[in-house]
Amino acid sequence: MEITCVNAVFFSAAGNTKKVVTELAGRVAGLRKVPLEICDLTLPQDRISQGYDEKQLVIFGTPVYAGRIPNKLLPFVQTLFQGNGALAVPVVTFGNRSYDNALLELRNELALHGFHPIAAGAFPAQHAFTEKLAKGRPDETDMKLLHEFATGIADKVLHLTEIPDPVSVPGTEPISAYYTPLGTDGKPAVFLKAKPKTSTDCTDCKRCASLCPMGSIDYDDPASVPGICIKCQACVKACPAHAKYFDDPAFLSHVEMLEQNYTRRAEPEVFF
Repeated sequence: MEITCVNAVFFSAAGNTKKVVTELAGRVAGLRKVPLEICDLTLPQDRISQGYDEKQLVIFGTPVYAGRIPNKLLPFVQTLFQGNGALAVPVVTFGNRSYDNALLELRNELALHGFHPIAAGAFPAQHAFTEKLAKGRPDETDMKLLHEFATGIADKVLHLTEIPDPVSVPGTEPISAYYTPLGTDGKPAVFLKAKPKTSTDCTDCKRCASLCPMGSIDYDDPASVPGICIKCQACVKACPAHAKYFDDPAFLSHVEMLEQNYTRRAEPEVFF
């Protein structure tokens, strides 16, 4: 099947999903000798309607939040994108625990909106909450598999003669509720209202406000977070003065629980 363009579409507050999706899409574009176009959904001002057609391939990636597509991103996935017959590859990145139903949910949403998912992948990435889980990933071994995945996608596109059924991926339907974070005591850790704090080391550079994917940090007063916080850690990781941090006890207990229970090396999984 002929394609005229490969599109990399992603939400990537921590940068890992961007790395996976752009590398994958770039490889496929190179193999098929077609242009690569990039659509970054991370910042609010960049979320605009996108339409595709049957001559395009869309590599669509999101991180996994509590086992699903991030709940604050889901409405944009559902309303901004129309496949109009485009081929698609849903991709999720997860912080070494599990991707649960996220890949299935993303595949389903793309299929519902006019895309034809022909392959799919789930890749471990360093956890947003802690460097102790999947540190440095995706690493060299992950990227080797990703490059093989790209070759497989390019070959499948080349040899398609008709539109197949949506690629089969793990998960349970109907899509279950979001994973309930647990603390070290094994009980639910409730930290929905937790927001980053700001130390006196803040230099008022406003980088955190510029990079918040929810637009929730006050640009004039970066210590103030009047909007919703999704705990993506973009502000914490981007602060050059290391002035942003979380001190919510329930949140910290959940992070400690993850560090205690999910240290094994999770492996990437790909599906055709």
